[in-house]
Amino acid sequence: MADWKDKLPTAAQTYLEGRRLDEVECIVADLPGIARGKAVPASKFAKQEYFHLPDSIFYQTITGDWGEAADEEEGFIEKDMILRPDFSTATAAPWTGDWTLQVIHDAEDRKGQPIPFSPRNVLKRVVDLYAERGLKAVVAPEMEFFIVAPNIDPAHEIKPMMGRSGRPAAARQAYSMTAVDEFGPVIDDIYDFAEHQGFEIDGITQEGGAGQLEINLLHGDPVKLADEVFYFKRLIREAALRHDAFATFMAKPIADEPGSAMHIHHSVLDIHTGENIFSGPQGGETDAFYHFIGGLQKYLPAAIAVQAPYVNSYRRYVKDNAAPINLAWARDNRTTGIRVPLSGPKARRVENRLAGMDCNPYLAIAASLACGLLGMINETRPSKQFKGDAYAGPAEIPQVLGNALDLFEGATELHQILGPEFARVYSIVKRAEYDEFLQVISPWEREHLLMNV
Repeated sequence: MADWKDKLPTAAQTYLEGRRLDEVECIVADLPGIARGKAVPASKFAKQEYFHLPDSIFYQTITGDWGEAADEEEGFIEKDMILRPDFSTATAAPWTGDWTLQVIHDAEDRKGQPIPFSPRNVLKRVVDLYAERGLKAVVAPEMEFFIVAPNIDPAHEIKPMMGRSGRPAAARQAYSMTAVDEFGPVIDDIYDFAEHQGFEIDGITQEGGAGQLEINLLHGDPVKLADEVFYFKRLIREAALRHDAFATFMAKPIADEPGSAMHIHHSVLDIHTGENIFSGPQGGETDAFYHFIGGLQKYLPAAIAVQAPYVNSYRRYVKDNAAPINLAWARDNRTTGIRVPLSGPKARRVENRLAGMDCNPYLAIAASLACGLLGMINETRPSKQFKGDAYAGPAEIPQVLGNALDLFEGATELHQILGPEFARVYSIVKRAEYDEFLQVISPWEREHLLMNV
């Protein structure tokens, strides 16, 4: 790989200009979206075309335990995967003390076939299914998160960070520029890190929660955007740590505050013409547009387990609290789970507002695109457009992770799009997490049941 530096993106080459590269972090996203891999000296990286990790990294729960997801015929033998670098993902790690690059790797078996339960491979599979039909999926994710005070003891409640003024961050200040200024030093570092990494931020706004911010990314290729969200989570955490704060992507970190979502905007282009298939020649809405919405409505309940992957995720779905409770759709209505933003015909798109920011971005985008694709394949018609406040309607989505997993496990059509082996492994790992959670006795139970029942 003597010429590997020539394959680097422009931003990475600029970052290293006139400097000696010290280290390369070879990483892959596991099921929760945690970066797993190895840090190797740059000289060693230049000599190897791939490296190995055991496939069991995809069997780990968020707590570090293991789901019994190994192939039953082979048992838990922890086979080595081959991890090959995707040089288009090479980017700086500007918070490190030396000159370091991060490179996302693709996971293959020894025959060169994609590991089916690698999240990046799941998303690539879905994108390829669009391409087989002459279609190009386009997405734009929105990332919500909280900047909070350091929380060292999990028994303590999470609290907003102290802002520049010396006062805790205030809630209910959506779109306030003054509130954004409170986090000025953290935001400055986010911008600086993003520039070093070659990422373009479409905007940063204050959201409704205390210390809650939103970053919008420009629309583009689903895999590239998922890579960026994966990188951004680490970037934002590192920026916060520089200022004695934590960044958290929990769906619901603070009681009585809004939760954090990763809204996903979708459009679909004809590969040959480049035209948006949601709009007809005269600019009207097409059957494909309605079928995509119908697919979201029909299949998203089973995909919620992927887009809301933890017990905490379901605390976000609270009426009148900036999160959807059903699968109604409407134009320019933020109370519905599926929203069609205001736009011209060329930019016509559909927004899924159900995914939480605690999701794995590869899997959440893959699941959302899969639902829309099934709708187009099966020509699924949506319900009538909702008029009014959708919070007044009935709840239509699972309220707890266990019920969501029941729906996911029975969704054979969805499994065929995402990959049956992925579905098998994901279900086992998430059940293991859920079972572990059920063993925990909460403070609420001790407070209200210990002496009263």
